[in-house]
Order: sequence, then structure tokens, then C-alpha cells
Amino acid sequence: MRTRTRRLTATGITLLTAVALLPASARAEPEDGARRSGGGLSATIRYTQYGIPHIVAKDYRNLGFGTGWAQAADHVCTLAEGYATVRGERSRYFGKDGKPDGSLSSATTNLSSDLYFRGVRDAGTVEKLVGKPAPAGASRDSKDLMRGFAAGYNAWLRQNRVTDPKCKGADWVKRIEPLDVARMGFAVQVLGGQGRAVDGIAAATPPAAASERHAPDPAKTGKAARELLSTEDADMGSNAVAFSGKTTANGRGLLLGNPHYPWHGGRRFWQSQQTIPGELNVSGGSLVGTSVVNIGFNGNVAWSHTVATGTTLNLHQLTLDPADPTAYLVDGKPEKMTRRTVTVPDKSGTPVTRTQYWTRYGPVVAGLGADLPLTWTKTTAYALNDPNAVNLRGNDTDLGFGRARSTADIRRSLRDTQGLPWVNTVAADRAGHSLLSQSQVLPRITDDLAARCSTPLGKVTYPQAGLAILDGSRTDCALGRDKDALQPGIFGPSRMPTLKDAPYVENSNNSAWLTNADHPLTGYERIFGDIGTQRSLRTRGAIEDVSAMAKKGRLTVSDLQKQQFADRVPAGDLAAADVARACAALPGGTATGSDGKPVDVRTACAALASWDHAMTTKSRGALLFDRFWRRFTATVPKAEQWKVPFSAADPVRTPNTVNTDAKGFTAALADTVTELTGAGIALDAPLGGNQFVTRGGKRLPVHGGTEGLGVWNKVEADWDARGGGYTEVQHGSSHIQAVGWDKGRCPEARTLLTYSQSPNPGSAHFRDQTELFSQGRWVTSRFCEKDILSDPELTVQRVRERH
Repeated sequence: MRTRTRRLTATGITLLTAVALLPASARAEPEDGARRSGGGLSATIRYTQYGIPHIVAKDYRNLGFGTGWAQAADHVCTLAEGYATVRGERSRYFGKDGKPDGSLSSATTNLSSDLYFRGVRDAGTVEKLVGKPAPAGASRDSKDLMRGFAAGYNAWLRQNRVTDPKCKGADWVKRIEPLDVARMGFAVQVLGGQGRAVDGIAAATPPAAASERHAPDPAKTGKAARELLSTEDADMGSNAVAFSGKTTANGRGLLLGNPHYPWHGGRRFWQSQQTIPGELNVSGGSLVGTSVVNIGFNGNVAWSHTVATGTTLNLHQLTLDPADPTAYLVDGKPEKMTRRTVTVPDKSGTPVTRTQYWTRYGPVVAGLGADLPLTWTKTTAYALNDPNAVNLRGNDTDLGFGRARSTADIRRSLRDTQGLPWVNTVAADRAGHSLLSQSQVLPRITDDLAARCSTPLGKVTYPQAGLAILDGSRTDCALGRDKDALQPGIFGPSRMPTLKDAPYVENSNNSAWLTNADHPLTGYERIFGDIGTQRSLRTRGAIEDVSAMAKKGRLTVSDLQKQQFADRVPAGDLAAADVARACAALPGGTATGSDGKPVDVRTACAALASWDHAMTTKSRGALLFDRFWRRFTATVPKAEQWKVPFSAADPVRTPNTVNTDAKGFTAALADTVTELTGAGIALDAPLGGNQFVTRGGKRLPVHGGTEGLGVWNKVEADWDARGGGYTEVQHGSSHIQAVGWDKGRCPEARTLLTYSQSPNPGSAHFRDQTELFSQGRWVTSRFCEKDILSDPELTVQRVRERH
């Protein structure tokens, strides 16, 4: 139980954490995670407002223990379901036809998920990675955190009752092993690679003797690849900006991190502070199931991530042996595929057995999602290469960030560990430095290699989407190795797009090209992202905002907070006035809907004309423009939406001038008016009345807007006209942080976890920060001892193993 205290002296805290001050020689523990004396692992957890735990331990094993305990207290059901997933047991507990939440792979059914993860388990993939020594493998500190995390989770289960109705009394909530924690980490690492292809791996079967299968169509495949790999409409995105001391009021750096992640399921963030006195002191957000802080800050440096445009996989097109479709030719010699027979227990009692086929390049796949089939014919098959499938170093990269004292240390961690699979890193430090680095583990596909070795299909997909499809029949098409790379077949750190110490560095999920519009980044390979192409409205709006902030100068943390919740709509600034004028010019104030019926739009014209071009909860006309803009951009071809086309010479301001003459414009306007009036929603209603979430029976208005509007504070919500509008947020702004420094040793940080710490409706921290988000308010971070001790809701819990 937690001990409530209004006041703790410094002496008291010293006593609570004295065990952490033991010399290094006293820290050694057996590999099984249990100390030979003293009753096992332990940690001190100090909870401050909004249920944020500050975990203090003497070493990494004990820190992992405290972290596992505290995460279980808030997320036991999410964690337990995740462990069932990576053990390949979803069909056993939830039925093979059920659907996973998508947090750990793209699998569309529990059976598909299980076939993949049980195959990984049967092959001992994660065991091999855990056994690999650093630096190519995980460090001892990282392994100790994982072992401790498993012990902490198990201890919480033994000593507490599960109250969350989602899993109370469920037989799938059970003890785990350290390997389960590592398996969860592996799943996160391969989300952009094998994780995209789970259905395709499970479904890949050789053709029958009499079957007629046709090769993929290049044009359709190129379009599907472009849509699959686009970061604009994904459920994970982000904004991040770092300002150098050249732009700030005190010459120190500033960082605003705004990751866009799911609000439900296993890809939520969770807040904590992790402390090993004299070794580590870091605060921030962790993806649930992760034993380290993924996005955060310490006394000297702050960082955030954005989902990067680098293509984390490639394909090898196999030329099959005419006598055997499960053998392929390499330099004219046949090579047999490796068969993996996987059996999945099912809730029905009848197990399901399938065979998977693996090659020197990776698994044979039948497709990358439903829209990108890769047909296995009598002559051709496709194998997927995912370099992150042999990378378990991500935790070490994050540990390096947590221990960093500068952006130079951030770069050093990226260089020494090479562990991040699918994100950019944006950072700022106390000394006034700024940094953006697209340091990812990517297949070493150079433009030269793609030109020499792309198949006809690859000649379409590589330039369009960065997806290389190489000729797998030639050894001279192997990926090779950079001298500074920790593993074969990936790019070394010296090849990564990086910008240091610019007045600002910013990313909103487009490529690194316009990290700073005054200093464009070029010269990188296509697999990292494109150059000279149209940017998203969110990127354009972000660059406009942050470049203006940098030019204004004398920035503070308060300026970052204002930017986060300004809720400006770039699409509105570009189009709303022209739409309102075109609306007002319609004869008789009527527009013809897609059903051919005339609609009176005069009230809509007035609402659009008076709208403030923002998505605040008080903005009137915002919902009208939102619903219109979705229809207009969905029905009018992209090339016809603007009168002034994109120009690479003016990428932030083009395209512009909405094409109100486009076929479909008036129908989109009429249909929007019909939709809203039919739902009983006033055309000039304040947004907050029709964009909300319900928590504990209480409606909480939600500000922010969708990707297509270009709003920094991104919110993607479910539309339910009968329910009153947007009634639940699915993904968007999540763990937000605005961080700076003054002359003192404590960082000046404001944070917000938009969906709150726990998904358990019975938790005191199920909706508290969501209420803050609704009101545009922040949490003042308590990083230093004096701030933790002065918290009015401070509680202290000493947690330990009991055998």
C-alpha cells in the first residue's frame, strides 16, 4: 500500500534510498534476479500529482523491478494481453478469429498474430538476440532492466488484486519470464518491418501444381507501397522542434515534443522518473511494456522522437527452381527454403498448424497488407529483409539518452548503439545546442544498388515509396556493410541525415529535407525519404510557426506551450476565406448535393466567413470546415484541389489557392450542410460541443484537429453523427513535453499525458490529465528533490519481492 505523507525531510528520503548508495562492488546479483540475501529486489516509488511515479533504486535490476511494479499497477491488463500476444497465445485465450488491437503488429486476426509470434518463439529468435554480447547485442544494464521489470510485474501480481474489469479474473493474466519482456521489445523493434507483414508471412504458401497465379501489377503495387509507407495518415506520427540558444531568452535550448500515438491499447505512453543516484536520473514517457524512458529529459538535455520516413524493410525477388517452388536460385545454384512448422493452440480445442518458409534474406511473404499482394507463383516469390529483426539495442540507445549531458552525448548514443528502428531524434540541451538526426536501422539500400539490382517491380516501388525490390538471384546484389555499422546490411552513423545547432530543427513526419527551411538537408539515399516533393499541411504549418518563433527570438517554455495548443488550422488559413466567398456567390444561396437536391447554404457561408481558423473548443464554424474539407479532399483529385501547384522552389507556401471551380466543390459543401443539420448540429456550434470524449460519465471537450487540416495538435476521432459528432479520440497528441533550463540545476518542464496514466476506469488517474488536456492546462514536472518533496499529494511506497 502507499503511505500518504504531507511532508518528508531530506533525511527521510536519504533513509529511503540509502540502499541505492551501496558501492558498485555490492551490487552484483545472481543471473536469476534474486539476491542471495536481503529478500530479493526492491525499489522506492514516490508518487506525485496525477499518479506520476518517481522510482528510486540502487542499480538497474532493482530499477527495472520498480518500473515493472509501477507499470503493472496502472496497466496490468494491457501488459498481460501484450505478453499473451508475443507468446503466441491470443487464439488460446481469445479465439483464432478475434482481432488484435494492432499495437504489436499489423495482424488482422489472432491466428495470424500467433502464427508469427509463436514462430519467432519456436525459432528461439529473441533468445539468440539476448545472448548476443554488446555492442552488437543488448548491454548488461539493458538486460538487467528487463529481468527486473519481469520480477516487478510478477511481484505486483502476487501482492495485489486485479481490479480492472477488462482482465479481472482472467486466466491470461499470469506470471511472465524476462524473455517475455524482451519479446515485447522485439515486437516494437520490428513494427515497421516484419510487423507490417505478419499476415503475409502466415499466408505464404507455394503454388499447387495446377494453380495459375499472376505476378503483381507494377502500377498498382507502386501506389499501394506509397500508401502503405506514408507517414501522413498513420496512427503513429508526431511533431518535435528544438530551438538553439540563438533564439531563446537565456541562450539555453528549448524542446517541444508532441508524439501522435494511439489513445487506446498497447501503444500508449506511461510517465515516470527513473533514478539510480549517481548513475541515472531521467523523466519522461515510456511505451507500455518498455523498461526505459523513450521520450524525456534530464537535468541537461531533452529529446523527442517523430516517426521517420525511412523504409525499414526491403524485398528480394526470388527466382525459383523450375523443379521445386520451395527452392530458389542464387548465382544459378538452387538453395532450399527453410520450413518452420508452427502449431497454435486455439480456444476451440483444435490446434492450427501451418508451415512458414524462410530464406537467407528472411521470410517469404504473400503480401504487405491486403492492398499490396506479392504472389508466390511457379517462377517467383518474395522474401522480406528486416534488419531490426536482429536488433535488440533500442533500450541501450534510450539509456544513453537518459545518461546524456548534451546533444553531443545524444549523437554518441545513436552512434554507439545504433538501436532505433523507425524514428527521428530531435534534441536540445542546457548549453543551447539543437539537433535532429534520422539515425535509424535501415537496410543498406543505396541509390546505386537500387539502380543496378531492382527488378521491374522495384524500379516502380523504389522511386515512388523507397521500397527496394532487389534481384535475389545475384550475390552481387547483397546489401554489403558500412565500416561504422554494428551489423551487416545497414547504414553506418556517418550516412544519417543530421542537422546540428540550427536556430530551429523540426519534423512533422515528412522527410528530413526541410528540417530547417533555411538549411535544407540533401544528399541522402532515397530509402531515407524523398527530397523536393510536396510536404503535408502539418509540416508546412509547423515550419511556418516555428520559423516565425525563431525569428521573433527570446523564446521561453511558455512560447512552446502556446504553440502546442494554438490549434491553428493551416488548411483554414489557405482555403477558408475563398470557400466562404465562393459559397456566398452561389446563385440563390443554394448548392446542389451529390444526390442532386438543392441545399440552402447561406448560414454555412456566414459561419465559414466568421470562423477563427482554429480548432479550439470555442471555435465556431470549425466543425463545419472540418467536415467540408474531408469531403472536398476525398472527392476532388489531389491535382485539382489547388490553383497554384507545388513548387520545390517554394515548398512551404505551395500549393495554394483552393480551386473552388473544381467539380465536386459545391456538392461537398451541400453534403456537409445536409450532414450537420440532419444530425441536429448547428453550423456555427462551438467545436467542444461536438468533439469530446466521455470519461466517468462526464463529457470532456477536445480541441485539436485531423491530419488533413494540418493542425499541430493532432486529434483523430471517431465520427458519430447520432452521438453528437466526434465522440472518441483514437490517436493523436499523447505524451507532450515542453522543456527548457534556467541558471538552476533543475529543468523547467511542463508535461501532459493526454489520456492519463491508467486505462482502468476504477483508477484515480483514469481521466485527470484528460481533463487538463480538455482545458489546455499542463502538469508542472517535478524533477528535483525539492519539487518532489513539496508535492501536495506525495505518497511513498517501498516495494520488494516476497518469496
